[in-house]
Amino acid sequence: MAGHSQFKNIMHRKGKQDKVRSKVFAKLAREITVSAKLGMPDPAFNPRLRAAILAARAENMPKDNIERAIKKASGSDTENYDEMRYEGYAPGGVAVIVEALTDNHNRTAGEVRSIFTKAGGNLGTTGSVSFMFDRIGQIEYDTKVADADAMLEAAIEAGAEDVVSDENGHQITTSADDLAEVSKALEAKFGEPRKSALTWKPQNTVAVDDESGEKILKLIEALDDNDDVQNVTANFELSDALMAKMSA
Repeated sequence: MAGHSQFKNIMHRKGKQDKVRSKVFAKLAREITVSAKLGMPDPAFNPRLRAAILAARAENMPKDNIERAIKKASGSDTENYDEMRYEGYAPGGVAVIVEALTDNHNRTAGEVRSIFTKAGGNLGTTGSVSFMFDRIGQIEYDTKVADADAMLEAAIEAGAEDVVSDENGHQITTSADDLAEVSKALEAKFGEPRKSALTWKPQNTVAVDDESGEKILKLIEALDDNDDVQNVTANFELSDALMAKMSA
């Protein structure tokens, strides 16, 4: 399993739902506000804002919350957030990329470093692990919008690089530069996707034993729990036994 979306969902189900939802909404709102501030407040002309809104809808964030976050970008009292990327290693030699939006570099860097250290990992310098990942565009659709052949044909025609279709849906991969154009073409044919965003894709994954796997999960859970952290990506695979234990 590359990244952590699957076990992130498991941890969220095990957590206190109201607390988890509140934290997720706060992070989504921050991304929406920053996206609207950096570009136009109209998602039709701002791909990053469009992606942020899609992510918010996927988490069932209320429409009023989304609209407030967009309007906040034009206010004079809006906090100034900077995009930061932290890179390091988790136990087992697993590479980790942490993306954050922060109004205090020193605070966030200190907190992220502390989380890595407590989990038995270590924070590196920018560029120390990102060379092991590719920056790509990722678009996702539910299986019901089209069959695998129709999606593949449309995606390739739109300029996508790859399509994987299974029972969980259609996952379309694009270059980072082509994401907006491909997403727009597919939306015209199939409607709004459930996801359209830039992400990090590991070039290779590292198999870890259960002991290291549990430590890595705790590290990522602690990072996810930090208010400034928006995304965490890691290049490892959990054993089937540990995945089953988490799902129980």
